[in-house]
Amino acid sequence: MAALLLLLLLLAVILLFRWVPLPTSSFMLQQSYAAWQDPRRHRDVRYWWLDWEKMPGEAALAVIAAEDQRFPDHWGLDLHELRLAIAQRGARGASTITQQVAKNLFLWSGRSYTRKALEAGIALLLEALWPKQRILEVYLNIAQFGDGIYGLNAASRKFFYRDAHKMTASQCALLAAVLPNPVLYRVDRPSSRVRRSQRWILQQMRQLGGVSYLDRLQ
Repeated sequence: MAALLLLLLLLAVILLFRWVPLPTSSFMLQQSYAAWQDPRRHRDVRYWWLDWEKMPGEAALAVIAAEDQRFPDHWGLDLHELRLAIAQRGARGASTITQQVAKNLFLWSGRSYTRKALEAGIALLLEALWPKQRILEVYLNIAQFGDGIYGLNAASRKFFYRDAHKMTASQCALLAAVLPNPVLYRVDRPSSRVRRSQRWILQQMRQLGGVSYLDRLQ
């Protein structure tokens, strides 16, 4: 009975946030708690919701190019990447953008079979109940781009001193380049590795055909 109630609550929340801007996420709540516990080591959350219509298309294209180029076509799980990850014994990641939304919005960081199973299940629910554009909109709003910096709007104001809709393609690619580890990889002090990733992402964005690629999300 308890499991059924939790599932119904999860479905209600997912349906609600198909239309309503998200006030926070699980990762943001964990960050806020850590900052409250030890403000000298952890920064509080900076986050402002940004509607899809105000996002630069280059930002959406950059995260697809960097994180999940099969995003328009899969149903939450990329079985091709998953097979490669298994073959390489976890040496490469296989999480889709949808799985990252599931994790960041509802779950916790770290590695465990329990969390991965929950992540996969929630990802399938998100794909069934949200359009692709909404999944990407939420991802760009709750992804972490630095210590306490969540979402495209906060990242653009913090690192580029401008509203997100004024970001350049190069700046969008730089943000996407730090997504694998936004605490280790810095937007404000990009390493040579981050710069290489930025150049690669820009190249992939061109090869995907530019922002017209986003028409596939419709």
